[in-house]
Formats: sequence, structure tokens, C-alpha cells
Amino acid sequence: MKEESLRMARQVYEIEQQCIAKMADYFDEESFCKAVSLLKEAERIGTSGCGHSGIMCRHFVHLLCCVEQPARFISPAEAVHGATGFLQKGDVMVFASRGGKTKELLPIVDICKAKGVHIITITENIESPLAMQADVVLKQYVNRETDRYNAQGTTSSTALCVIFHTLQTALMEEIGFSNEQFARIHPGGAVGERLNRKGGETGQ
Repeated sequence: MKEESLRMARQVYEIEQQCIAKMADYFDEESFCKAVSLLKEAERIGTSGCGHSGIMCRHFVHLLCCVEQPARFISPAEAVHGATGFLQKGDVMVFASRGGKTKELLPIVDICKAKGVHIITITENIESPLAMQADVVLKQYVNRETDRYNAQGTTSSTALCVIFHTLQTALMEEIGFSNEQFARIHPGGAVGERLNRKGGETGQ
């Protein structure tokens, strides 16, 4: 392997570490609390995004389902062909778009508005169309992507993932989700084995 390739690979840790450390400066407690409250009160939660943002949205949906919060990823393509029927008045739709201008998402906003669905937008551009029409905006910060051309959705995916993790962590506390509940719906794998072990281990 070329030495330059190794240098770039090692640099990834530094770039993403710096991004996560800086993200704390953009943590808006008021907006965050409102977002968590909306998620807590929603009977159903939808998420949508394109590309890497969409992949992270799917991850968030899985986290929500793991704490028994009904959620699904709504593909931007399927959203305008009936999939938004999943959402009802008072539910929440979470949009993820670094630039806040993803054209595939804008028609979904109109549907959500018409149905009385609350909108949470996660974006770097708080003056973007998706941000301006949201009930809550969570600021995404990205220093730079990890590749040479600052093009691939690497650091930006990590930043979005961290925001989803903050929401999930707080939501679990707000709804009082217990280890016993998680053990019941997650019997598989090493986590399921630990949670369901006789005596009920908790902790790390």
C-alpha cells in the first residue's frame, strides 16, 4: 500500500474526532428538548433522506423500534406514491439533509403540512427550505469529509449519526424504557444473551 494511502487513512480518525468534539458547540438545548418531546408524544415516527443521509435515517428508525417506538423509513420516491399514509396528524417526520435543499424531500414537506404532521429537520443550513418549514431544526456541523476531495459522505454521516444517538439516548430516558423491555424484544445475539441471562445482568 502507498504511504500516502496510509497517511490519509490515519487522518480519518483526527478529522472525525474533531468534528464530534466541535458538534457540542452547536447543541441547542431548547431545540433539542422540543425535538425529544415531539418524538415522545408521537404515535408514529417517519424519517426520510437521500444517499448517506437516508442510510443514517434507517439506522435511527431501527434504534426507535428497539425501544418500541413505531417508526419507519419513508423512501423519498415512495413518499409521493402513498407511503406518507403511514403518518397521521400529530405524528413526526424527521428529515435529514446536510444542505437542506434536497429536492426529493420538498414535496414530502407539503404532504406533512397538509396532514398536520410535525417536522424535525437536521441540517447544516438553518436557512434552507427544509429548515424554514420545520417545527424544530437541529444544527448539523461538519468540518470536512475524510477523502482527498472532500466529497464522500463520511464525516457528515458520522455527524448525523451522533445527532440521532443523542435523540435516542434522551428519548429512552424520557419514556423510561427498561432493560427488561429490551430483553423481551431483543433475545438474539450477544446482547440478547446478556440481557436474558438468569439473574438479569445490566450495565456495560
